[in-house]
Amino acid sequence: MIRTPLRPLARILRARETGENPDAIEAENRAQRHAAIQERARGSARTRLFFMSCAFALAFGTVGAKMGVLAASQPSEPRVQTSGAQIISQRADITDRHGRVLATNLLTHSLYAHPQQMVEPERAARELVRIFPDLKLERMLKDFTGKRTFVWIKKKISPEQMQAVHDIGEPGLLFGPREMRLYPNGHIAAHVLGGATFGKEDVASAEVVGVAGVEKAFDQWLRDPANEGAPLTLSLDLTVQAAMEEVLSNGMKVMNAKGATGVLMEVKTGEVVAMASLPDFDPNDRPRPLLKGDPSDSPLFNRAVQGQYELGSTFKIFPVAQAIDLGLIGPATMINTQSPMRIGKYLINDFHNYGGKLSVADIIAKSSNVGTVRIAQLLGPERQRDFLESLGLFEPTPIEMSEGPTGKPLVPQRWPAVTSATVAFGHGLAASPLHLAAAYATIANDGSRVRPTLVHGRSMRAGEPVLSPSAAHTAMQLLRKVVTHGTARQANVEGYEVAGKTGTADKPRPTGGYYKDKNVTTFASAFPVSAPQYVLVVTLDEPSVGLAGGGESRTAGTTVAPVAGELIRRVAPLLGLRPTTETQLPMVERPLPDRLRLVSN
Repeated sequence: MIRTPLRPLARILRARETGENPDAIEAENRAQRHAAIQERARGSARTRLFFMSCAFALAFGTVGAKMGVLAASQPSEPRVQTSGAQIISQRADITDRHGRVLATNLLTHSLYAHPQQMVEPERAARELVRIFPDLKLERMLKDFTGKRTFVWIKKKISPEQMQAVHDIGEPGLLFGPREMRLYPNGHIAAHVLGGATFGKEDVASAEVVGVAGVEKAFDQWLRDPANEGAPLTLSLDLTVQAAMEEVLSNGMKVMNAKGATGVLMEVKTGEVVAMASLPDFDPNDRPRPLLKGDPSDSPLFNRAVQGQYELGSTFKIFPVAQAIDLGLIGPATMINTQSPMRIGKYLINDFHNYGGKLSVADIIAKSSNVGTVRIAQLLGPERQRDFLESLGLFEPTPIEMSEGPTGKPLVPQRWPAVTSATVAFGHGLAASPLHLAAAYATIANDGSRVRPTLVHGRSMRAGEPVLSPSAAHTAMQLLRKVVTHGTARQANVEGYEVAGKTGTADKPRPTGGYYKDKNVTTFASAFPVSAPQYVLVVTLDEPSVGLAGGGESRTAGTTVAPVAGELIRRVAPLLGLRPTTETQLPMVERPLPDRLRLVSN
């Protein structure tokens, strides 16, 4: 830039010649220079102001746009980003079908010590033993006065215990926050829920992992942050579950039984509304498993799923229903029931002498072994085996529990004539009460296969047909007669049209053979028979009830049938079923060839 001189020589000389003041020329030039400088400064200021205005407009526009997007979006909780090394302690709740909490989380604290920071370690040890009587004073003194720098004392403590420890005033005793699994209903549904424990942990947090039941089966799902805290909704009904456990507990006491189990299932969906096994436990304080002896002696043993029992005469409806479906027999077909019946070197007898002939309906109502075996002989071993397999009695149930795969039935490897005979009346094949419930639900479901589930509202594929609807309907009518006129009359609950079958089976000895004074009694049922909605299976382990005239009885009709009847009486109103006046539905009698009107040897 060319600067204009303040006192240009030419103008100064001209001013002197004309008598002007040269200082005026300098003042004029100085004023012009200052005006130019000011103009340039104003231009720079305008430029800076323009760019600052643009920056502020862009910033405020961005903030406004973001606020608009947030205002238009749906509200949601922020999702925590977790790394693989971080301990995830949050675990989803478990609820029943009505949203009532079965398992949840509770904020608690752990207690640990830094012995080198303690002022009075001996006093602290004595005070801790007073607060926690299960601690050993000698062990505490050794840990606090030795060379250890860190000592776990308790993995979880109550608020009252925390306050008591705080009152000790020892700076070396420290607390760590963590969540613990809480089962607010105590023993109710203990075997279904299973329980949880701590996995990876540190002083500030600990992950909660399932150890049994649905807690273990759905462990990954319950711990997945992507579920955003959504609860796992089970098919159980808490009220019905509590009623079942109460009735079974009282029934165990009255019948002097070693154990009891019950399964209540919806016919159409296979959803398990209640499932109990006694004795049970509190999942808040889960006991240690047995390391030796009979697993069923442990309260952790789930008899409904893991129990493998010969379920006795409850199996008799299976060959009868299959034979009806094949057109081999009808309810009125007369069968030779002359006892004893010989198969090879084995003799098969009935509990009572029923004479030379019984109708198929009476064979089921009176529970004739001989009559059932003769019907099974019409089927043949291969067809009988295939039918039982189609009912799911050869494989573990698909129930969503960690114990599910362990409940595989004990099926004979060979299927000769004698095996076919004994399996027909429930001996020689051991299955769980849950298997039996699913099989009876299949018959009650117009012959379409039913698979049990513990998840509420899960869409299940339609089951494949196992029986024709007419044969399934006839089988249900035969089971109804067992309750009204047969061995299960003590399970007849007026107004609820109960259909079912009793079963009494001797318990096998571990060394071979069977006990003479120990058995398992079962009652498998469906109700109401006119439109079956629920299946109930109740089993008692080693029951015995005194008779009025002296002696004792261990049959299903006198032990488990009255317990099942009381259970139906209790839970039917809770299920929304109203008692009705029953109308006797006729049995469907298929036309049979003349040669099959009387089946005999």
